[in-house]
Amino acid sequence: MRITWIGGLDRNQAQLERMALQAGHHLEFHTGNTGGRGAAELRAAIERADLVIVLTDVNSHGGVLLAKKLCHKLGRAAFMARRCGAARFQQLLDALAQREARYLAAG
Repeated sequence: MRITWIGGLDRNQAQLERMALQAGHHLEFHTGNTGGRGAAELRAAIERADLVIVLTDVNSHGGVLLAKKLCHKLGRAAFMARRCGAARFQQLLDALAQREARYLAAG
């Protein structure tokens, strides 16, 4: 699954990428900045994603609204969170794995 992470601190980026990769996912980051080419890059990142994580605490109001609007328009699943660190991201990855296991068991 391709996951796009919008906002947050880039100091955790390498750790989060490793976590996603270990779980079989690809993680892409976008700062949430919508100035200049930011809005076009945000749309492109969301278009590539299966799941979009939007952090509301560190993103501008406009960035959050645009991400939410684009997810709805493009039919992408969005996870809105005030903050999301490594522990919470791991919980999300675990939930995705459980969902996939249930899907495979049912099918």
